[in-house]
Amino acid sequence: MDKNQILWGETVAKKIIKNLEKRRMAGSYAPTAAQARDEILSMIPKGVLVYRCGSMTAANMGLWEEMARLPGIEIIDPYLTELSPEEGIELRRKGMTADIMIASSNAITLDGKLVNLDGMGNRVAAMAFGPRKVILVMGINKVAADLESAMARVKHYAAPVNAARVGVDTPCVKTGLCVDCKSAQRICNMWSIIEGHMIKDRIHVKLVGENLGY
Repeated sequence: MDKNQILWGETVAKKIIKNLEKRRMAGSYAPTAAQARDEILSMIPKGVLVYRCGSMTAANMGLWEEMARLPGIEIIDPYLTELSPEEGIELRRKGMTADIMIASSNAITLDGKLVNLDGMGNRVAAMAFGPRKVILVMGINKVAADLESAMARVKHYAAPVNAARVGVDTPCVKTGLCVDCKSAQRICNMWSIIEGHMIKDRIHVKLVGENLGY
């Protein structure tokens, strides 16, 4: 990105972090994915149980490979290729009791609301309650002006792109836009809008000044 995009990202992130704090959530900013990865790793104490959620942002920054090298860390990974569907679901259940959950959010508004849309619901459920700490890493491309534009971004961009990624045969993969289908393979079933938290700083949003994930 050029210097003007970088300046915009820093300015917007600063505004969002202030608004997250008003909502009893924490936020921080890193200009690059590499710096964000290192800062997240520094937040993981020895001996904890970490729940991996399906974030392309975290995966593409090499977070999980680096975390696997940390001493005394157990990772709950329901995305291991050798798992059966039933085993994957059981690991998602186990993830609800983790010390730390690492995921992304589908969108964030300028005033600090977190907007997500899930297929199975394990990610949005764990964001709301379960793991003691939730770390959400988000590229600056996921910023939306308000709730309406955040939901439109999720429904008409993030969901169709993720449907294509996981290889489901839904109408949005063919059309590029949501048609509110009733397909059994539909991956967008459960909305979550987090406006604040009773447990101060349980949710920490790591904003990154790069375009990351979907």
